[in-house]
Amino acid sequence: MFALLRATRKAGSRIAVAVAALALAACEPMNLGGAGGPAIDTGQPVQVALLVPKSGGSGDAVVSAALENAARLAISDLNSARIDLRVYDTAGTEAQTAAVTAQAIDEGAKIILGPLYGGNANAAGVAAARSGVNVMAFSNNSSLAGGNVFILGHTFGNTARRLTGFAAGQGKRRIVTVSAQTAAGELGRAAIAQAAAGSGASVVGNVTYSYSQQGVIAAVNEVKSAIETNAADAVFLTSNTDAALPFFAQLLPERGVDPAVTQYIGLTRWDVPPQTLDLPGLEGGWFALPDPNLTAQFNSRYSAAYGTSPHPLAGLAYDGIAAIGALVKQGNRNALSSAALTQGAGFQGVNGVFRFRPGGVVERGLAVATIQNNQVVVIDPAPRSFGGFGF
Repeated sequence: MFALLRATRKAGSRIAVAVAALALAACEPMNLGGAGGPAIDTGQPVQVALLVPKSGGSGDAVVSAALENAARLAISDLNSARIDLRVYDTAGTEAQTAAVTAQAIDEGAKIILGPLYGGNANAAGVAAARSGVNVMAFSNNSSLAGGNVFILGHTFGNTARRLTGFAAGQGKRRIVTVSAQTAAGELGRAAIAQAAAGSGASVVGNVTYSYSQQGVIAAVNEVKSAIETNAADAVFLTSNTDAALPFFAQLLPERGVDPAVTQYIGLTRWDVPPQTLDLPGLEGGWFALPDPNLTAQFNSRYSAAYGTSPHPLAGLAYDGIAAIGALVKQGNRNALSSAALTQGAGFQGVNGVFRFRPGGVVERGLAVATIQNNQVVVIDPAPRSFGGFGF
C-alpha cells in the first residue's frame, strides 16, 4: 500500500519504520507498584546498562551504534558524575532482553537505559522489577509506562497537548481528527481527544480510514463533510510522512478544504524527510518538534565526534545519560529512585527540557513550527523550563 509514495521516499521510509516500531508493540505495561531504586555508592562510578538490539533486524545495528555513541557523548559532557556504561545486546527479542537485563543487574547495573522496542521494554521492566531497578526505555508507547518503567520517547499525548493548547490559544478550537484504522491511528486519535478536553478545544468530528491508498482517497470527502457539518476550524492529521500524510496534503486542498481557512495540524514531524516541506497542502500548517537550535547543536557535535549524522533517535540516549548524570551528581545514595526520577524540575537534554511524570511517561518541552516557503519556521518556541507556557 502507498506504493507510489514509497517508491520516492526510501530514505524517509527507513526512519519512519524505526520510529513507528516503538509505538506499535501490543504489550501490557508492567505496573509493579514502583521501584525505589537500588542505593548507589557515591564514591564509585555508577554502573548503567545500555540495552540495544545490535544483532536484531534490518537497520537495528545502525540505530544501536547511534544510541551508544550518543550515550558516550553525554558521558563525556558530565563533570563530577562518573558513569560506567556497559552495553548489552537484546537482539530485538523479548526473551533476550529479559536475559540480558537480569545479567546486567547481576553484574552491578543500578539502572537500565533502553531497550529500544515496546515489547522489549515490557520484558526489561519485568526482569528488573525483581531487583527494584528502574528502566528508562526508548519507547514512545505510553501504555508501557508505570511501575519501574519510564518512557523516554516522544509520545502522541505530549505532542497533542502542545498543539491543542497552542491551537486553542490561536482561536482554533473546533477540531476534526483524521486517523487510520490501525493501532497507531487509534492511539493518536485518543491522544488528541484527551488533550483537547484539557486545553479549551474540542474534537467535533473524527474520520477514520482503512490503511491503504484507496482508503485515504475515500476518506477525503468524509473529512470535508465533517468539517462543514461541524463548523470545524482545524483538521488534525495523525498520519506520518511515509504513509497517508502526502495524500491528504494534496487531496484535501483539491477538494476544497482550504488551508488558509481550516488550520492543518500534524501529530507527527513534518520536517522528516525534508521533501515533505515541498508539499503545498502543508504550507502554513502546524506541527511540533524539539528545540531546533538544540537539535542542530547536538547534530554538529555528534558529527564532529563520529564523522556521521546521528540517527533521529540518538538524542534519547543522550537525554537518558544526562538525567542519570544530573541525579548522580547530587551525591545522594537514592539518586536513581523513582522519586528522584520524577522530581518536578526535570532535566536538560539535547531534545530540550524534559521530566518524567509520576506514571512514568515523559513530558517534553516542544516548539510549534509551521512551513513557510518550503522552510521550517518556529512560531512558538520550546519552553526552557517547566514554569513556561504549556506546563
